[in-house]
Amino acid sequence: MNREEALALVREYVKSESLVRHMLSVEAAMRFYAEKFGEDVETWGLVGLLHDFDWEIHPTLEEHPQAGAPMLRERGVPEDIIQDILSHADHLNMPRDTMRRKAICACDEVTGLITAVALVRPSRSLYDLEASSVKKKWKDKAFAAGTNREEMEHAAKGFGIDVWEHVGNVIQAMRKIAPELDLVGNLG
Repeated sequence: MNREEALALVREYVKSESLVRHMLSVEAAMRFYAEKFGEDVETWGLVGLLHDFDWEIHPTLEEHPQAGAPMLRERGVPEDIIQDILSHADHLNMPRDTMRRKAICACDEVTGLITAVALVRPSRSLYDLEASSVKKKWKDKAFAAGTNREEMEHAAKGFGIDVWEHVGNVIQAMRKIAPELDLVGNLG
């Protein structure tokens, strides 16, 4: 499966533009890290892009993402990508024994917090967002309360990277696709 086919699959099953933007954000972060580590950028990107494709049709832990796995197999998605997608779900207790599995876990949750911080800034942009701004909002547990900061810290540690370096890296990755994420804001 190539990126174009993966994006078509996402668009087939996901109607929420914010969820699509989340998956694009995770894809961008995964591509960033693949490049950084000299890994296959396309494969890493597919894991990020497809990881939540079934969330709207399987919105419970009993179903997501495991009920989506057979659908991916029917579409010819390679089994290693499917297993990596399954590994991002804590409740499945799958080993995160590869860099790609550690990366998907580390990149998933943090993109939501970064997006939330960008949206409350006067610029509404990723272009002037720094990790220090995310750090300030991190302490406010009422802000983006749906994001699990403990999970983000644990995932970054498991990935072998300082959480604030990671936040900075993910911001950089997301900046590359800011127009697609509707996070250019008023900076143009």
